[in-house]
Amino acid sequence: MFTNLPFGRRVRLNRLYGEGDQRLLVVPMDHPISDGPVFDRSVLDKLVGQVCENGADAVVLHKGSLRQVGHDRFARTSLIVHLSASTLHAPDPDEKYLVAGVEEALRYGADAVSVHVNLGSHEERRQVADLGRVSDLCDRWNVPLLAMVYPRGPRIENPKDPALVAHAVTLAAELGADIVKAPYVGNPDEMADVVRSAAIPVIVAGGPRQTETGKVLAYVDEALRGGAAGVAMGRNIFQAADPGALTRKIADVIHGTTARAASAA
Repeated sequence: MFTNLPFGRRVRLNRLYGEGDQRLLVVPMDHPISDGPVFDRSVLDKLVGQVCENGADAVVLHKGSLRQVGHDRFARTSLIVHLSASTLHAPDPDEKYLVAGVEEALRYGADAVSVHVNLGSHEERRQVADLGRVSDLCDRWNVPLLAMVYPRGPRIENPKDPALVAHAVTLAAELGADIVKAPYVGNPDEMADVVRSAAIPVIVAGGPRQTETGKVLAYVDEALRGGAAGVAMGRNIFQAADPGALTRKIADVIHGTTARAASAA
């Protein structure tokens, strides 16, 4: 896997895809900058530990959060440092801007970095340019790049439009991302068309907040049937009654543990 990439990038990508099946469960916890204190910072270390110990392949954090998290949490789980930010109080909350850099993320021990672009926002031009600059630095330092690209802005009527999501995926690939996170279009067949045209793995955003475990797992299963390489699920995990238990169930679906166990029996 990744044999056409430089050695350092291959090492980090192989660490990210720790299960070896080219599927991913990413747990983003970068929400506090945009939304405020969505979880108690005093329990962040425990929360990260719960998801890392139960099968998450990677956790996405801003650099400041790392001060509250033990380094041992990432013994078997990859750290993705998020480089973009915005707040819900801004004149245009969809305007993302860089608040950290690739070299800085490496100093914190990152295995990969992520950048957010809102396709169709007022400041799309700046965000696309930022993604291009970060991609260049990732090439220079052999750091995997996760691009989070959403159709989101004043001219976007349906952010799950398959054509728009396919464009978002294409943008990420064309600018050198290794993985793209994009919305699930809501239908496995249409999602399969998006994935089929993609040059890089597509993981889907975690979807609307659900309180029923069954609905969360059904969403994940449907996305995988649509060809997604996994999910990047934040709120549905870290706001769950038992984040660790839900992480384990989602990881089992993504990595086929349940299916393998059933076939072995």
